[in-house]
Amino acid sequence: MPFSFDALRRRPDLEGPDLGAVDAADRLILDESDAARADLPHGALVVIGDTHGALTLASAATGARGIRVHQDELLGERALAANAADTGLDGTFASLPLDANLVSGARVVLLRLPRSLRALADIAGLIALHADPEVVVVAGGRLKHMTLAMNDVLRDRFHRVDVSHARQKSRVLFARGPHDGAAPTPEAAVVDGIHVRAFGGAFAGASIDIGTRLLLAHLPEPRAAEAIDLACGTGVVASALAVRHPSLLVLACDQSAVAVASARATAAANGVGDRVRVQRDDVLSTHADDSASFIALNPPFHAGAALADGLAPRMFADAARVLRPGGELWTVWNSALQYRPALERIVGPTRQIARDRKFTVTVSTAR
Repeated sequence: MPFSFDALRRRPDLEGPDLGAVDAADRLILDESDAARADLPHGALVVIGDTHGALTLASAATGARGIRVHQDELLGERALAANAADTGLDGTFASLPLDANLVSGARVVLLRLPRSLRALADIAGLIALHADPEVVVVAGGRLKHMTLAMNDVLRDRFHRVDVSHARQKSRVLFARGPHDGAAPTPEAAVVDGIHVRAFGGAFAGASIDIGTRLLLAHLPEPRAAEAIDLACGTGVVASALAVRHPSLLVLACDQSAVAVASARATAAANGVGDRVRVQRDDVLSTHADDSASFIALNPPFHAGAALADGLAPRMFADAARVLRPGGELWTVWNSALQYRPALERIVGPTRQIARDRKFTVTVSTAR
C-alpha cells in the first residue's frame, strides 16, 4: 500500500497554505530515488534536511531500516519523531549530528537542498569524504529556491551531476562519483573586535547583522550573574556580553544545530568558552519558570526557506515564563514587524531604547 502523507503533522512554527508536512519537492525526491532505494542494506540510506519527516517515513514504509537522519532544526526532529509514532514507524531511523557518523558508508543520500551555498558545500564535502564510493545523492527543492550555483557546488565534490525534469515547480539534482571530500570548517572573521565563526547556513555568516549591531550598542551590563542569549545564531551577543563583563556567565541557545556549532566556535575564538554555555533547545523549554533576570533576543522570522510568523510570539511567551518578575527582555526587531504591542501583552511594560532606519531595540520588564 502506498505511504499516506495525510497523517503527518506540520511543524508548529510554520504557517501558510504551501507549508504542509509534505510538498512537491519531497514527492519528486521520493519518486526519483525509488529505484536507488530498492533493496538497500540496513543503514545504507541517509536523509538530510527532512522538514517534517516525509522523506524518512516514506522510505521506511517501503522497507528501509537503520535510516540515518540529520535535521538542522530541533523542531524538525520533534516533528519527525511525532510523525513516526503516529504512523507506527518509530525505530526505523536515528537522528544524528552532521558529522562522519551520519554519512559513513552511505549508498543513497536524500537531501532537501539548503538555500545557503556554504551549507550545501559543507554537506557535499562531508558526503564525499565519508560515503560509499558508489553513493548517489538525490538532492531536490522548489525551483524558486534553487540556483545554477548549486550544480557547481556539487561538481566541486562529485564527478557527475545530472538534473531531472521539473515537476510541480520542483527539481532534483543527482550527484555521483565523490572526490576531494572535506569536513565542514567554520568561516572566520573579526568584526568590531569580536571573533565570529560560522558554519555553512548560520544566519549572517561570519559577520554581524545590522540588527544585532544595534542591540549590542545598547545592551547594558546585566545586574545578575547570568544572562541568556536566546536564538543565539553564531553566538555574537553571548560572546560580546562575556567579553565585556568578565564575571558574567552566559547561556546561548538556539534550535539550529549549525547555530549551536557556530556559537561554540565563536565563544572559543573569543576566549570565553568557559563562561558561555551553548545549548540546542526549542526556545527555553528546558528552563524553569522564574529562573532568569536578563534575556537578549534577536528573533528570527524564517525557518529555513519559509516565513515563520509564529516564531517570535513563541519566543516572547517562553521568555516571559522564564523571566523573574522585574526581569528584562532586550529585543531587537525589524520595525515593520511592529512587535511592541505583542511584547507589552505577552511579557510586560515595554519601552523603546533605540531606533534607526530599519530596526528597533526595546526592553520589556516581566510582570
